[in-house]
Amino acid sequence: MNTKRSQVLFERAKRCIPGGVNSPVRAFKAVGGNPLFIKSAKGAFLYDEDDNRYIDLINSWGPMILGHGNEMIEAAVKEAILDSLSFGAPSKREVEMGELIVEMVPSIDKVRMVNSGTEATMSAIRLARGCTGKDKFIKFEGCYHGHGDSFLIAAGSGAVTMGTPDSPGVTPGTAKDTLLAPFNDIEAVKNLFDQNKGQIAAIILEPVVGNMGCVLPLEGFLEGLRTLCDQNDALLIFDEVMTGFRLASGGAQERFGVIPDLTTLGKIIGGGMPVGAYGGKAEIMDFVSPQGPVYQAGTLSGNPVAMAAGLAMLRHLYANPTVYDQLENTSRMIAKGIESNIKKLGLDYQVTQIGSMLSLFFTNQKVIDFESAKTSDTGKFGKYFNNMLNRGVYLAPSQFETLFISTAITSEIAEQVIEANFESLKSL
Repeated sequence: MNTKRSQVLFERAKRCIPGGVNSPVRAFKAVGGNPLFIKSAKGAFLYDEDDNRYIDLINSWGPMILGHGNEMIEAAVKEAILDSLSFGAPSKREVEMGELIVEMVPSIDKVRMVNSGTEATMSAIRLARGCTGKDKFIKFEGCYHGHGDSFLIAAGSGAVTMGTPDSPGVTPGTAKDTLLAPFNDIEAVKNLFDQNKGQIAAIILEPVVGNMGCVLPLEGFLEGLRTLCDQNDALLIFDEVMTGFRLASGGAQERFGVIPDLTTLGKIIGGGMPVGAYGGKAEIMDFVSPQGPVYQAGTLSGNPVAMAAGLAMLRHLYANPTVYDQLENTSRMIAKGIESNIKKLGLDYQVTQIGSMLSLFFTNQKVIDFESAKTSDTGKFGKYFNNMLNRGVYLAPSQFETLFISTAITSEIAEQVIEANFESLKSL
C-alpha cells in the first residue's frame, strides 16, 4: 500500500505541530507506523492523500452515525453558511436545538451548548460542585471525560495509549478532589462515600465505557449508583458524549432506564461539527450564569453552522427510530462474525458489543473494568490493526478505544470487515 503522500505530510506536520498531530491517539504510536492523512470521506469509506480507500469503523470517533457526506446534513450546513459562519449572539437554531434535546433526552429539562465534550464535562463538574457546595467527585478508572485537569487521573484511552495515565501539569491540589473507583464495583463506591461523608458532590461516568474499549455496565451497577447518589445527596452525571443519541434516541439512560441528574453530550449533536452540551434538571441548571452563580461561557457556543448540522442529524434520528434497529443488526452481525472467526482459529479473545459500539479485546479475560481491559495484548493488537489497515479497514489506532458503526455500513460491507478480520487474525 503506497502512503508516500501521508508520510511527507507527517514530516511537515512534525515541524509545526507537537508530535505531528492535533490529538495524541492519531499518532499511531500504540500500533506502530505513521498516521494516514485523510483527504475525503463518503458513506462508509475514507480516502487518504494517496487515494487508498478504507472501510471506516471510527466514524470521526462517533458523530458520523449516518456515514460521511450525508446529503441532508450537508444541505443544512450550506444553507446556514449563507447567513454567516458565526454571530456570537443568540440565534433561532440554538433554541430549536435546545427544545429537541429536551424532548429526546429523559434527564434534561434545560441544556447549555458548548464547543466540545471536554468543555461539557468540565462545566458539569463545576456545576455539581457549585449547587451542592461540595468539592470531591468520583470517577472510574479507565473512563475518559476529556482533558480537564480533574479528569486526567486513571483516564484510560489516549492517556494509557501514550503511556502517561497521569499527565504532568495536573497539580496535587486538583487531583486530591478526584476519587477513583473500579468500573462495575459498587462496593468500592460505597466505601468512598463512607470515607468521605458529606464531601462528595457527584459521580461521573460513561454509562457504557468507550475509552478502555467498549465495556458494558454489569446488571444493577447503574441502578446502584443512582441509589447511592440519592442516599448521599450527590449528583449522578452520565457522560454521554459517545453514547448520547447513539445507543438510543435518548442515549444510554433511555436504554438502561436509569436517569442521571446531569448529562454531558457531544459528537452526534454537531453532525460532525465541533459541539458539546450539558444539561439536566431545571433546578440544577438554573445555577448556571446568568440565571445563577456558577459561571461558564463560550464565544462560539451555539455556533449557527454547527447547530444546523446537529439539528439535521437529530431530527432524522428522532423521526426514524428504526435507524437504531439497523445499527444494532449490523453491529451484531460484525461482532458475531468476529466471534465465529476467533472460534474457527482456536483463539480466546473477547468481543463486546452494544448498539453500534463494539470492541475486540486481545485477552482471554472477560472485560468488565480497566484492570481486565489492560490484560489485553497490545502488541498483538498493533499487528492486527496494521493487518486490517492493509486489507482496507480503518480501526481506532488503540486497543483502548471502541469502534463505531454507521448506517452506511451495509451487510455486504460488514461481510468484508468479517473476512478481513479472519485473514488478519490468521496472519498474526
